[in-house]
Amino acid sequence: MEAQRRRLAWERDGADWPHRAHSRFLQAGGLHWHVQVAGQGPVLLLLHGTGASSHSMAGLLPLLSLRFTVVVPDLPGHAFTDPLQPAPGLPAMARALAALLAVLDLAPPALVAGHSAGAAIGAQLMLDGHAPARALVSMNGALLPFDGVAGLLFAPLARLIGGGPLLPGLVTRLVARQARDDRAVQRLLDGTGSVVPAASAALYARLVRSPAHVAGALAMMAHWDLRPLADALPRLPVPLWLLASDRDRMVPPEQARAVARRLRQARVLPLAGTGHLAHEEKPAEVAALIQAAWAG
Repeated sequence: MEAQRRRLAWERDGADWPHRAHSRFLQAGGLHWHVQVAGQGPVLLLLHGTGASSHSMAGLLPLLSLRFTVVVPDLPGHAFTDPLQPAPGLPAMARALAALLAVLDLAPPALVAGHSAGAAIGAQLMLDGHAPARALVSMNGALLPFDGVAGLLFAPLARLIGGGPLLPGLVTRLVARQARDDRAVQRLLDGTGSVVPAASAALYARLVRSPAHVAGALAMMAHWDLRPLADALPRLPVPLWLLASDRDRMVPPEQARAVARRLRQARVLPLAGTGHLAHEEKPAEVAALIQAAWAG
């Protein structure tokens, strides 16, 4: 029974998935992907952050699909999408998404919006020429390396956890086992500074109780290096809209201001009264800002 629970199964774990009717499963770039596609109009690519999934965009999807063809994938190693081998670093993630977009047989993304690490992937897509979009919207985006002591500790720890065959298995099973306690899951969500809908909290719990999903998130963290992206950001060819929440406990709003100081085409838009998961707390407000980015 435990072995069956190692990976999420669509028939079991996706039975109540938000917007299930818009889900597709396909092969691209050597991976089996889960992606949701809804609406008509210019293509808008929505990218979730590390440890989340397509469900994180559930509040945005019906609002934005009135104006756009919205594409929301589960990133490699997350939820129902295969892990990326051998190393899910930022350039590799961008190449994998480019392969997915090609197989979807849609127009290239006209607009990209990413949350947290998803914003970094969106920027890499554009810098590598995979997404000739009109603008990039960063929702509490993690676009710069951690500073100070946190940076010195985080990257080596992530590489240690993701670096060998034995330790990652022990860690992922431990995290999944701890996540059986609803209080542990709530502490994780509290750490974002956000109060998300109960249905979303339940899906986060489902994700972190899956050792395969936890392994995918840890592997992504272990191979994440934002230094090359930080150096390349001034070459970003489009306007960058930086949505920054005042209660974000994971990516402080000062990071958005630091990015804006590097890029003349960047604009910081404060999101009052929200945490790291602002797009789940106030989807209508965030959707309006994404549409404003499209309008220019």
